[in-house]
Amino acid sequence: MSQTEILHHRESITIQASAETVYDLVSDITRTGEWSPVCTQCWWEDNVNAGQIGAWFTGHNELPHRTWETRSQVVAAERGSEFAWVVGGDRVRWGYTLTPVGTGTTLTESWDFLPGGIAMFEEKFGDDAPAQIIDRARQALDGIPKTLAAIKRIAESGTSHEDGPVLAR
Repeated sequence: MSQTEILHHRESITIQASAETVYDLVSDITRTGEWSPVCTQCWWEDNVNAGQIGAWFTGHNELPHRTWETRSQVVAAERGSEFAWVVGGDRVRWGYTLTPVGTGTTLTESWDFLPGGIAMFEEKFGDDAPAQIIDRARQALDGIPKTLAAIKRIAESGTSHEDGPVLAR
């Protein structure tokens, strides 16, 4: 795994649903627990700005050896095209881009470990920071295909709006 591979990763899947339908699904962060292998729940800080650029939300994450929460800000929100957020304001950028293809959509999930995240890990973990970054990268590389497969299953099952959005906790 090279340094570039550690810090950036993208993977795609084709879904037989419109880009708008897929966008409505992935931008409803309250449903993240349905497809993420790590993030079990998310909620918006306020209902007024939910889903818009600048909106903040909290994610609750669980692994067998630890549980934590992150605070993220939406940095891209263009229906049918892109939805993205940055964890901690400057640490990791996660996002989805959507490209119509035939009768479906190619959904690409991206993960970028940002300089602010590297600096935070160096401060928090010292000499162990590189190993911690590699661990987080492996979690992302393992989780992204699982996430995409689950989103595809949900979108193609016709349950992309089964309960409607839950805007706040």
